Amino acid sequence: MRQAITARLGSPVSAARSAGGGFTRAFAAVLETEAGSSAFVKAAALTDPTAQWYAREAAITAALPAEVTAARPRWTMTDSDWFVLCLEAIDGRLPELPWSQADLDTALRSWSAAATALAYPAPPLLAIGLPALPDILRSEMSWWTLIAKRREPMPEPALATVAPHHLAELARLERALPELAAGDAMLHGDLRLDNVLIDTGGRAWLCDWTWPCLGAPWFDTVTLLVSAYASGLDTDAVLRAWGAPDEGVDGALAALSGYWLVSAGSGPSSASPHSRQHQRFSGEQALAWLAERRGWEATAKRRGGEATARRRWWR
Repeated sequence: MRQAITARLGSPVSAARSAGGGFTRAFAAVLETEAGSSAFVKAAALTDPTAQWYAREAAITAALPAEVTAARPRWTMTDSDWFVLCLEAIDGRLPELPWSQADLDTALRSWSAAATALAYPAPPLLAIGLPALPDILRSEMSWWTLIAKRREPMPEPALATVAPHHLAELARLERALPELAAGDAMLHGDLRLDNVLIDTGGRAWLCDWTWPCLGAPWFDTVTLLVSAYASGLDTDAVLRAWGAPDEGVDGALAALSGYWLVSAGSGPSSASPHSRQHQRFSGEQALAWLAERRGWEATAKRRGGEATARRRWWR
């Protein structure tokens, strides 16, 4: 496979820098060649579901409109029972943690431009097959509802949060969300900090277009802002500028917190040793943000130490 990649690049590889974020065990690195060129190469064995994800990413990024700042595919190939995706290499960095206001503003500008361009996705994108966000929410992100009906246990990571005391309201918000989040726009579907790169010119690039769906763009904005909330930034002001409905935002935070906390409590992950830590922290922060927005009593008791706790986590 390495020989095949080298042949396709047209020059021997002189250096490889592994991607610094994400939660899969597949190969993803910036390759530099002796000829001075560079490329971002992803590879996975055909027996690994990740290979299908990379093939889907290639089809989607090739069809994205020019207004979307995302790396485009240069080529794909199958060799030695592996699938390989070669994308443009972006000379950039992940946003620093905690988020700076400047980095967040940069990421939101790129996402706003992308959301505008994808408000009416073109036929080639629709032909790839984009699921509806409400269907995803009902089938994969209705955990508080299942817990309230005693079909699932309360996850251990949620026991020390406000969840046990507000389960009925969490379930109600979750059930109302699909209708509020419905729409015909194309979403990124996995918009989080480690899927953003800020280049040397100060522009943000949106990476890993594997899970797009059709729905209301503000839902992606909420997912991106959970880590910004954890950084102490005014995330509610951002959502007001997006015109996000209050009940929809609360429903999104309820659904996201349930999904993340249940996942965090489901045992070791085969994808990454860090994914459960990420899910637990994200779920706790989504729930803390929701509690703050709803004025739940437990939040008032925690609020004084929250900012300090968030800063400590980022270190």
